[in-house]
Amino acid sequence: MTDVVAKSLLRWYDRHHRELPWRTSPRERAAGRRADPYHVWLSEIMLQQTTVQAVKPYFQSFLRQWPSVVALADAPADDIMKAWAGLGYYSRARNLKKCADIIASEHGGRFPETEPALKALPGIGDYTAAAIAAIAFDRHAAVVDGNIERVISRLEKIEEPVRAVKPRIRALMADLTPANRPGDFAQSMMDLGATICTPKRPACSLCPVNAQCKAFRDGDPDLYPVKPPKRKKPMRRGAAYVAVAPDGAVLLRRRAEKGLLGGMSEVPNSDWTARQDGGLGPQHAPFEAEWVSAGTIVHVFTHFELRLDVYRADVAPDDTVTDGWWTQQRDLAGEALPTVMKKAISAAVDSAFKQR
Repeated sequence: MTDVVAKSLLRWYDRHHRELPWRTSPRERAAGRRADPYHVWLSEIMLQQTTVQAVKPYFQSFLRQWPSVVALADAPADDIMKAWAGLGYYSRARNLKKCADIIASEHGGRFPETEPALKALPGIGDYTAAAIAAIAFDRHAAVVDGNIERVISRLEKIEEPVRAVKPRIRALMADLTPANRPGDFAQSMMDLGATICTPKRPACSLCPVNAQCKAFRDGDPDLYPVKPPKRKKPMRRGAAYVAVAPDGAVLLRRRAEKGLLGGMSEVPNSDWTARQDGGLGPQHAPFEAEWVSAGTIVHVFTHFELRLDVYRADVAPDDTVTDGWWTQQRDLAGEALPTVMKKAISAAVDSAFKQR
């Protein structure tokens, strides 16, 4: 079965692969052009917990600013965080800089080719190491992302939730991966999961390996992968304080380097975390002012939901405001603001506009 699946998928991939800005096509690879490991690494880090469509403009923007890993290593960390703003999971951006620094300083600007050496670098785990090794260096590696977990769960009709059988799925992927073209095979499995073996209503009649799929044979592919019971996300509360100067500039400050949204820009807010609520009301503002309610925003993180009460105050940027810096609203797009902070600023600006 393994040879049949690999051959069928590679034939299908040669005809139907997705054109993505970080990939080399099968035709280019056949002509001897390897995938650029910098492109593979950068895209895989960006794609963690993020969609292909969301990543494309970020990837292209990064390449314009930093066309090589050495250029990225030379870039100020603040510039990288600003360019990353909106992609979420900001520890990835911090590790991106750390990893680039090590590759430039300790590896002569060249990525290691083996999984163990790649996994020794910041921010590179099992999946990313296998993806770089297979796609960029043609190493036989078991590449397993969410799409591939779904495909294998259906091929083998695995009755347990994915979280409980990850080592088994990884072993099955290792068996399926051919010695020839392991990177293309990994990408064929990704593309199959993204375009045909989709989470809902898979297009099984178009699947190149439906004859080998046990879930399709038994007529119930939608039941796989088996999902554990959903846990309700906890709700956390807090407050955000948007101070606006007479010229429209907004007061920003930097979050601590460690922890959620570490190193990003923010408007002042109360001390909420994923585990505890922050203070509520104007009394928790960083300084005295005429704080006026601007409504409430909701933002969903991976493990919890945050409800922030937003307050706005018109403030003169004098000596009483010493923590942070002022940024004109037209320049906010250039700041390293996570989405939750953009929502808070928008709520404050919209509130002021409605009150006029």
